[in-house]
Amino acid sequence: MASNSTAVIVNSTAHLSSSLSDSTVYPCYFIPRPTVLPGISDHLMAAAAPIVAYWFISLIFHVIDMGNWKCLNKYKIHDTAEVQAKNTVTRGNVVGNVIFQQTAQMFLGMLCAPGEAGNHVLEMQNLASTISRILHCLGNNTTAERLMDLMGEQLVHYAYWWGIPFSQFLLAVFVMDTWQYFLHRAMHSNRFLYKYFHSMHHRLYVPYAYGAMYGNPIETLLLDSMGAVISGAVVGLSVRQTALFFAFSSCKTVDDHSGYNLPWDPFQMFSRNTADYHDLHHQVSGMKFNFSQPFFIHWDTVLGTRITRKELESLKAQAKKTA
Repeated sequence: MASNSTAVIVNSTAHLSSSLSDSTVYPCYFIPRPTVLPGISDHLMAAAAPIVAYWFISLIFHVIDMGNWKCLNKYKIHDTAEVQAKNTVTRGNVVGNVIFQQTAQMFLGMLCAPGEAGNHVLEMQNLASTISRILHCLGNNTTAERLMDLMGEQLVHYAYWWGIPFSQFLLAVFVMDTWQYFLHRAMHSNRFLYKYFHSMHHRLYVPYAYGAMYGNPIETLLLDSMGAVISGAVVGLSVRQTALFFAFSSCKTVDDHSGYNLPWDPFQMFSRNTADYHDLHHQVSGMKFNFSQPFFIHWDTVLGTRITRKELESLKAQAKKTA
């Protein structure tokens, strides 16, 4: 019976494997050349992508800050005077600290960059066999064979180029959120870790975009850089997927520290983990809440560390009464 099933699976994928080897139809996002950027290796691109993304998004918010446009002032979480009065570190020191850390981050990225993508045709042929086995388990041999003949190539194409990469990206997001939530929470729960590592970042009582990475280099290395590397490694991202994931994570982190609650901000539209959400964590009364970063807030919600602005204001009012 087992050999019979194996024969059916081999027969149902033989023609498909042949057609896949004849020509490969690439999706719209794929660049079918050795490197995405001519003259720059994909490994270097993956290491540099989060840094370029960081300063690009930061520049957008810096221009908004310097422009002092009245139409955007209503979206500022804190006014300029409050930012200058409450932060205990100069912007020049912030820039120097971030550049130093990003230099180390780039070296780490080059060291830990994943290998090149494999042979797409061979991997799609292997996937065709896997899909055939799944269809065989779900139905009978005849049904599996017919489905593979009728739409096997489309199933393999969409699974390989869209389904699997999208699932990998979502899983990488979950791993990153998990790593950062528990390490970030530990930085606040343990007095030693907070005093000697994390307290530096909280000198920015009122955060702003390019201060997102400001902090102790060891903490940033563990929290941000290693978090991204581990997420990519666990999920098995290719070097190009890694470049996209690193850049996206960097953009989201900068946006969370931007100090703006913009209604049309794409990074704040897909998640409740917004600049306003993270701003609450930077306030003295909110430091034991809203640890989640950079993507979603599920760990705060599940473990009871989520707080809203209304709840925070209530805490402040109670503290004043008892003072």
